[in-house]
Amino acid sequence: MHTFDRGLVLGPGGLAGTAWTVGLAHGLRRDGVDLGEADLIVGTSAGAIVGALLATGQDLERLAASTRDPAHRPKVDPGRMGEVFAVLGDRGLERGEARRRVGRLALDGADPEAEQALLAGRAALIGAQAWPERRLLITAVDASTGEPVLWDRDSGVPLVSAVAASSAFPGAAPPVAIDGRRYMDGALREGTNADLAAGARTLVVVEPMAHLFPREALDQQLASVGADTVVTLGPDPAAVRAFGTDPGDLAAWGPSFQAGVQQAAEVGAQLRSAWRAAAGAS
Repeated sequence: MHTFDRGLVLGPGGLAGTAWTVGLAHGLRRDGVDLGEADLIVGTSAGAIVGALLATGQDLERLAASTRDPAHRPKVDPGRMGEVFAVLGDRGLERGEARRRVGRLALDGADPEAEQALLAGRAALIGAQAWPERRLLITAVDASTGEPVLWDRDSGVPLVSAVAASSAFPGAAPPVAIDGRRYMDGALREGTNADLAAGARTLVVVEPMAHLFPREALDQQLASVGADTVVTLGPDPAAVRAFGTDPGDLAAWGPSFQAGVQQAAEVGAQLRSAWRAAAGAS
C-alpha cells in the first residue's frame, strides 16, 4: 500500500454542511492550518464541493454568503427523497441492491433542465473548471448499476461534472450524465468514504452529518486506513443549531459558515500541531 503524510476526507452534508465545512476550512486556513495542503483529498457530495475549492486554492471567504442563484437550484422532491430513505433504511436489502433501487428512483427523476441548473450552480460554487495538480478523489455511484465510481484528474471526467454527480442526491438533485451514463451522490457508496484515504499517516476527517448517524460505520472505515494519527471533526452544538431542521435550506448558509469559522478557532490549536508535524515528517 502506498503511504503518504497527510490525508483529508470531506463527507456529505447538504447545503448547511457545505457552508459549515467551507467556514471551518476558511477559519483554519486563517489560523495557519491549510487543509488544502493535504497530499490526498477525498471528497463526497458536499465534501466534493469543498474538496474542489481547497484543492484548486480558491478564496473561501467569498462563500461567507451564498452566491447561489435561485435559478440554479434544482427543485427538491420530498416524496422521492422519502422513498430513497425508505430504501436505504431497509436492513433486509443488500447494499448493492439498495443502491440499484435508489438509482431507479434517481433515473425516474432525471430532468435535463434541472441537470443544467445543477451544473451551473456547482460551477459557480467551486469557481474552477480544471482539475488541480494536487491529488483529489471524488466519489459517485452509477445510477443504473449501483456500482461506486471514483474520479480524479486522470479519469477524463470534467471537474464540474464530477462534483455535480457526487452531490446529486436523488430527490434533491437529478443524476448527472457523463459519457452516456448517469451518476448520483457518492455518499450512497459508504457515507463519508474514509476508507479511500488508506495509506495516510495523518488523517483529518470532516463529517458534517456526524451528529445524525452512529459513529460505528466511520470507525470501521478508519480501522481499514491504519493512520498513525486521526482527527475527526463534526459540527459542535452551535453549528447544529445553525443548520436548523432542513439541511437544504439556503437561509442556513450564512449562519452555518460562521459557525464553522467559530469552531475553527476552538479546534485550530489541536489540529495545527498534528498537521504541521505530519508536514515535517516528509
